[in-house]
Order: sequence, then structure tokens, then C-alpha cells
Amino acid sequence: MSKSSKIGFGTAVSLVIANMIGTGVFTSLGFQVAGISDIFSLLMLWLIGGVISLSGALVYGEIGARFPDSGGEYNYLSRMYHPAVGFLSGWVSATVGFAAPIAMAAMALSTYLSGVFPVVHTVGIAVFVILLVTIIHLFDLRFGSFFQRTMTFLKVAVILFFIVAGIISADHQVLNVLPTAESSSVIFSGGFAISLFWVTYSYSGWNAASYISGQLKEPKKNLPRALIIGTLAVTTLYVLLNYVFLRSVPLVEISNKKEVGLISANYIFGKEGGRIMGILISFLLVSAISAMIMIGPRVLQAMGKNVRGLDFFSQTNKNQIPVFAILSQSFLAIILVITARFEFVMQFTSFSLNLFTYLTVIGLFLHFNDKSALFTTKIQRFIFLVFPGLVFLFFQTWILFYGLNLKPKESLLGLGNLLVGFLFWFVSDYLLKKNK
Repeated sequence: MSKSSKIGFGTAVSLVIANMIGTGVFTSLGFQVAGISDIFSLLMLWLIGGVISLSGALVYGEIGARFPDSGGEYNYLSRMYHPAVGFLSGWVSATVGFAAPIAMAAMALSTYLSGVFPVVHTVGIAVFVILLVTIIHLFDLRFGSFFQRTMTFLKVAVILFFIVAGIISADHQVLNVLPTAESSSVIFSGGFAISLFWVTYSYSGWNAASYISGQLKEPKKNLPRALIIGTLAVTTLYVLLNYVFLRSVPLVEISNKKEVGLISANYIFGKEGGRIMGILISFLLVSAISAMIMIGPRVLQAMGKNVRGLDFFSQTNKNQIPVFAILSQSFLAIILVITARFEFVMQFTSFSLNLFTYLTVIGLFLHFNDKSALFTTKIQRFIFLVFPGLVFLFFQTWILFYGLNLKPKESLLGLGNLLVGFLFWFVSDYLLKKNK
């Protein structure tokens, strides 16, 4: 692969940031407030989400340095466990793992726009944005990378401006950010765990660069750096942004509301200023859509190289762009937008996606006796691999347990999707062996 068709460090960081900052941070606080009124606990949700993501990023940096091919969990789990396990993770990512968040981000974009311009046709705008960004990424990796970096820079700039304006605003709510008598009971409750389930969805994307590591320049060095720097940046932005939301709006006015960012903007900037910020917030989501359209098809491409019947997904144009994989993912996202099934799909895939990141981190411990790709001493390996891995597994166990117990229907549907994927892999593997 030529140097010009490689992805640089700056683009890799922008992919992590853009993939993480999507619909969740602008929409989920209202649902958390409906069940939790303690300010310290609400902020702890977002801080703990960052700790979990950073722990995962540290472990993925090591695993990615050992297995520097594109495909993320598909690549890692195929090598650490069995090709069938890798295929199942790829099946979830390729079928709905990226298409559903693309659809959700596109619809959130159009919803924010319709809040400013009521005449906007939300479905039409969502489909148009998906098509436009798809076209941008279809032909040239350099231009697509430039577009991604630019949109991510603008996204971070707008969020920073929003945060600063919210902090210096004279008209605000009086917040007690210190622990209260009820904080400990709230944090160890099932409701907190369920809220954390959706916070981790807002943080999902911290592993984004692992999906395109095969196209990264110097992946052994740049993949861990991109994952860690991107995750740290987003954690800081998330905690500050939610502090501003809570500071600017009475809790009762955002309870069970999706458009938290728009409501907060109206309080901070006034009605007209809020309209402008609503428009800017909607365009922030273009960066998330772009990131997922860029990295999601790399999973299909990796699967196409190894799975009989999916080989057409591995075909690329002269610029190494997996055209069929990109078109297929975008087509599925558009179908989800038109049928309005993306929220339902996302609910039952969240359990499966968390399960595979869980298995990936466990895989590090199963192969822990192998020589480290990044660290030379035992103390380094404990501080940067063992401890973060245990932290990640502790919280993921908690989240998966409550997810299975309190959201059994969605979790079982996710497992049903895995069964369909396994049957596909089994038939494909059988046919491959039969024809050898």
C-alpha cells in the first residue's frame, strides 16, 4: 500500500474523537435525570464512563500493537480465540453495529435542525446527509481523511465554545457537585448501572482506530497513542459539557427530554443564540457520521478477505477504498432511517457490542505470558495493562449483569442475532472445507 493511501496519526485521533462524540452526550442526560437527581452521581456517571473507556483504550493499544491489522475485534478475537468468535463480533459490527449509530446520528442531526426550522423533513435530511458523506468517502482516502480532520476540529471548537460560554454565564443553577448523603446509595443502585450502560454507549468509539490499524502509518506507535489521547480528550469534554448542561437548565426541564443540548443553548445564549447553536450542534454530528462511514466498512473488508461468500466486500478501487463495503453499510443505515428501527436495533446490539469488548480484554490475560508489544518491565505492564484491564472487566461485568437482568428482552434479541451469525459462519466454513 502506498504512503498516500495510509492514514496518519492526526486522522486516527480525529476518528476516535468523532466516533465517540455522537448522539449520546447530547441526548442521554435527560433520561438519566429522570431517575437520578443527585448532581455528584450524575457527573460520576460520565467520569466513570471515561475511566472505563480509557482502561479499555490502554488494553486495546497493546492488543492492536500485537495484531496490527484492520478489523478491530474481528481481527483480535479471531486470533486470540477462534475464527468463529471473531466472525460473530464482525457480524454484529457489520450488520448493525455501525449502521444503527449512523442512522441515529443522522436522525438526531435532522431533529436538532427541525427544532430550529420546523419545516425541515427529518427523514429526507437524514438520508441526504448519509448519502453526501458516503460519496465523500467513496473515492479518495486523502480527501476523506482531510474532511474527517476538519469536521472533528470544528466539532471540538464548537463544544469548547459552548463549555466556556456555559461556565461564564451569569444566569445559572446553583449546583452542589460534592457527594451528598444519598450519593453512595445512588451510585451502587441498579438504576445507576442502567444509566452507566447508556453512558458507555455515549463513550463507544474509543476503540475506533483499531478498525483501520492496517491502514495506519506506523500502527504499533500511532494506534495506542490515538486511542489514549482521543479517549482522554473526549472524557474531559464530556464531564465539562454535562456540568454545563446541569448548570444552565433546571433538572425538571430536561427530564425525559432528548434535545438537552438545544434546551441548554437556549438558556445560555437566548432564543436566537440558541437557534444558532442548535444548527451548529446538528452539524457536529456530521463528524460522527463520517467517522463511522469511514471505519465501519473496514470490518466488512477484513471479513471479506477470510469468509467465503463475503469476498466481494474486500474488493477495493485504485485508491484502496472498499467501495462495496461502504455502499452496503450506508444502504443499511438509510433503511434503518426510513423504517425508524434504529433505536430498537441499537438497544439489542448494545449488549452484544459490550460483550465482545469484554471478551477482547479477557483475551489479553489469556495471552499475558506473551511478550508485550509496548512495555518492557513488569511494573509497566501492571500499571498500563493489568490494572486497567481489571478495572475495565469489573465495570463491564457490572453493566452486562444489570443489562441482562433489567433489559432481558433486548439482551436476548442480541444473543439471537449472534445465533444467526453463527449459523452463517458454520455454513460458510462447511462449504469452504467441502470445496477444498
